[in-house]
Amino acid sequence: MIRATPEIVQPASEQSFLVRAFGDEAFRAPYHFHAEFELTLILKGKGKRYIGNHMADFKAGDMVLVGPNLPHCWKLVPEKQPDAKAIVIQFTADFIGELFFEKPENAPIKSMFQKAGNGIWFDNDSFEEVYADIKAMQQQDNFHMLIGFLKILYRLTQSSKLALLDKEPDVARLSLVEQKRINPVLAYLVDNFRKQVSLNEAAALTNMTTNAFCKYFKKITRKTFMEMVIQYRLNYATQQLIETDKPVSDIAFNSGFTDVSHFYKVFKSKMGLSPLSYRKKFMVGYDTKA
Repeated sequence: MIRATPEIVQPASEQSFLVRAFGDEAFRAPYHFHAEFELTLILKGKGKRYIGNHMADFKAGDMVLVGPNLPHCWKLVPEKQPDAKAIVIQFTADFIGELFFEKPENAPIKSMFQKAGNGIWFDNDSFEEVYADIKAMQQQDNFHMLIGFLKILYRLTQSSKLALLDKEPDVARLSLVEQKRINPVLAYLVDNFRKQVSLNEAAALTNMTTNAFCKYFKKITRKTFMEMVIQYRLNYATQQLIETDKPVSDIAFNSGFTDVSHFYKVFKSKMGLSPLSYRKKFMVGYDTKA
């Protein structure tokens, strides 16, 4: 079974934080977590972004800060995008000293770090500014790179357009023990919602009976297990309706629904429109084959 994978991050010996550029291999990383903060900038590519139990589209210009032990991954849709690129900066809360961010001058950064437990999305203007700063920073010596990175963190706190990705931060606020219990289930959903999802397999990941698991999952996420599955499937389907001209029947099956009429019924119930009406609303001019 797929589990949220822990990752060990080791900065170079001469640096206190890690800056890496990735090609499309970054988007093949499993749903994973680590003890470090992570700032991710998407330079090229599009698909689905998973932060905790939050799922959304991403494209070039996407920038997100995730907090420690918050599981995450970016998956390309379609999967083959060889020119996809990303920059990732990883750092610990005490990378410049245990009490540094406790200083009053750093209150805005400390506040941002606390919010990062839910994942923070920043707008394209912030992305452009930070990307320019990163390119300049990488041309400098280690001392000036450190100063440059602190300026980046402060710049992020001044962003006027940002969003917390997890509007119900119950998972982010769990103890590490509880996060390690629920994260494998979320990882299982990320990797399997387009396939046949098994309640028994999900429950087994927590070593619970199915009845106990259902109560536990609802308590943690405020959704039933199947409500979460359907949320993931509909989220994927809406992206396909907008970005492709595939027949609705194909989209239904590719999103994990096994019956087209059931897909229509669920879609209209949750979205307030039929799949075809939804497509027409957002993509006028597409060939809306059923």
